[in-house]
Amino acid sequence: MKISLAKTLIVILAFMMISSCTSIKQSRGYIPDQKMIDAIRVEVDNKESVESMLGNPTMKPTFDDNNWYYYSKETERWAFFKEKTIEMNILAVTFDNDDYVSEIRNFTVADNKIIDPVTKKTITHGKEVNFLAELFGNVGRFGSAGGLPQAGN
Repeated sequence: MKISLAKTLIVILAFMMISSCTSIKQSRGYIPDQKMIDAIRVEVDNKESVESMLGNPTMKPTFDDNNWYYYSKETERWAFFKEKTIEMNILAVTFDNDDYVSEIRNFTVADNKIIDPVTKKTITHGKEVNFLAELFGNVGRFGSAGGLPQAGN
């Protein structure tokens, strides 16, 4: 009786551990309604009408108010591993100088370019020190000179 109870508890604990390792999916950003996007007309709608249909943009460039971006992203992560982007959509609305829509573009994960801005390493002057050298590096460097403290170098 005790053996079957122990086996049952082990099976229940194993099932709980396995089921707790499911993926975590998160959606971030603004997901506009496709009907609203299709309702935007080039050279007819202006900034006010786009804002009333889609709301405030996710991002506006600091020095350029003629490009608005609506950004959404869906990610998946397993336990403590790095998250992976499953789906990414960027709706870019460009305005002309008279604040009318001049272009509407959509970008997805396929348009995403991975860049490596830093490919070189900065050379530092010094020596490579391993853990043991760092731990025992000061042994023998400091000693007593006759047992009394002395002034000077």
